[in-house]
Amino acid sequence: MRTIVLDTETTGIDPKQGHRIIEIGCVELVNRKLTGNYYHQYINPQREVEQEAIDVHGITNDMLADKPVFDVIASEFFEFVKGAELVIHNAPFDVGFINHEFGLLANKNPGPIENYCRITDSLVLARSKHPGAKNNLDALCKRYGVDNSARTYHGALLDAEILADVYLLMTGGQTALALGGNSQNQDGEGGFSEIKRLPANRAPLPVIEASAEELAAHETKLDVIGKQGQCLWRELYSQ
Repeated sequence: MRTIVLDTETTGIDPKQGHRIIEIGCVELVNRKLTGNYYHQYINPQREVEQEAIDVHGITNDMLADKPVFDVIASEFFEFVKGAELVIHNAPFDVGFINHEFGLLANKNPGPIENYCRITDSLVLARSKHPGAKNNLDALCKRYGVDNSARTYHGALLDAEILADVYLLMTGGQTALALGGNSQNQDGEGGFSEIKRLPANRAPLPVIEASAEELAAHETKLDVIGKQGQCLWRELYSQ
């Protein structure tokens, strides 16, 4: 149940054109709770950062001049994420860059990150929950009431922290109930008047198991169904 919410910033949009990762930000969740553990690193890409990219994330070439190259931080990063579920917004972009960086490690290349981590694309999840709506991170923050006021520029660690809040709300946080036949728009236009957020330190949901008496009663009921005809329940669990 270890999940890493991950984001990267890069010199451009396509690793096939020689673009590189310049920032990695990760926050850790265990059993859907933020642990306070994180990984954050700026990286010297050994090439120029395109101005279009600087306009997005604000990370300049001068800022990266004294930072370590990916080869130096690769093992530490790999050990932090290995074995976890990676939650990434628009995962093919970040996974493509990570695998490209691994591919440049020559003998130290561990292979595709998908071999070590389960990848969950929060953008695909958002589109399935809100078809036809905007599902970029800013739009999701507005929809779920997540504070993104500090997001003047994109930044890997800040965006990972924001995405962690969005992901938890999107996959388990109750935002509102529309009762009495009143419908409400969840997309920020005349939307919910109040957002109910789950506390990060909430207790795990209890798992209630059937008692021996309840299991016996269940089997008795299945016997009755079986005598009357086909018992699909038993057929399903006998396969």
